[in-house]
Amino acid sequence: MTPPRPAPYTALMPPTFSSRRYNFDWRGFITPGVKLIVLICSGVFLLQTLANILLGTDRTYHLIIQTLGLIPDAVVHGLRIWQPATYIFLHGGLFHLLINMLMLWMFGRELEQVWGKRRFLNYFFLCGVGAGLIEVIVKTIPTFFGGQASLTPTIGASGAIFGILIANAILFPDRRIWLIPLPVTIPMRPYVAVMAAIEFFGTLSSGGDNVSHLCHLGGMLVGYIYLRRGSFLYNVRNSVTDWKVQRNKKKFQVYMNKQKDPPSRPDNWVN
Repeated sequence: MTPPRPAPYTALMPPTFSSRRYNFDWRGFITPGVKLIVLICSGVFLLQTLANILLGTDRTYHLIIQTLGLIPDAVVHGLRIWQPATYIFLHGGLFHLLINMLMLWMFGRELEQVWGKRRFLNYFFLCGVGAGLIEVIVKTIPTFFGGQASLTPTIGASGAIFGILIANAILFPDRRIWLIPLPVTIPMRPYVAVMAAIEFFGTLSSGGDNVSHLCHLGGMLVGYIYLRRGSFLYNVRNSVTDWKVQRNKKKFQVYMNKQKDPPSRPDNWVN
C-alpha cells in the first residue's frame, strides 16, 4: 500500500524590494541668474579674504572698502563714481554674505522663473544701483547746511534684495512665508510690509547697528516705482520694450525682402 501524497505547499520566500532611482535636477533648485549673482558675490568675498590674509588684514580691508564700497562724499565729488555699482558685490563677513545669498535664493528664484534671466538681472542691478543713489542723495543733504557728506562706506546686496522682496509682494501677494524658526506662516504682502516698517523705524533711530536701513528702503522704493503701473520707470520700461519689438520687426522685414522667391517644388525630397 502506497503512502498518501503530501499536500502541496507554497514556500514562503522573503520579499524582494526594488530600489527606485531619483534624479535631482539642480536647474530647478537654483536658477541661472541667481546662481550668477551668488558666484560673483562669493568670488569677490573670496578675493577679499585672500587679500586680507596675504597682504595684511586691516590695511587691505580698508583699501578695498574705500575703493569699491559706497562712500557718498567720494561719489558726490566725482572721485569714485563707479561705487553705486560695485558696492553691491562686497560683503563685510561670511554671515553677511550667507544671509544675503539665502534671501536672494528664497525670493529671487521664483521671480526669475516668471521673468527670465535677463529681466531678473536687470531688475536686481537697477534696484541695487538705485538704492545706492538714494543713499548718496540723502547722505549729502548736510552739505546744503554747511556740513559734509557722509564718509561711512556702505557694502552689500541688501538694497537689491529688498527690491526683490517688494517685487514678490506685488506679484505673489498671497504666497505664504514661513517665519524661521517659528512654526508660523503669513502671506507675502504683510511680511514685506512688516519688513518695510522695521527698516523705516530703523532709519529713524540713531542706534549704531552698522546696518544701512536707508539703503534697504531705497531698494524697495526703486522696485515699487519700477513695477507700479503709470509710474515713470514703468513707462520707460514699456517704451524700451516696444522699441525693441519694432526694431526686431523691421529687421525681420528687411531679411524677408532680401530673400529670393522660393524654389519650385522638387520631384524628390532628399533626407
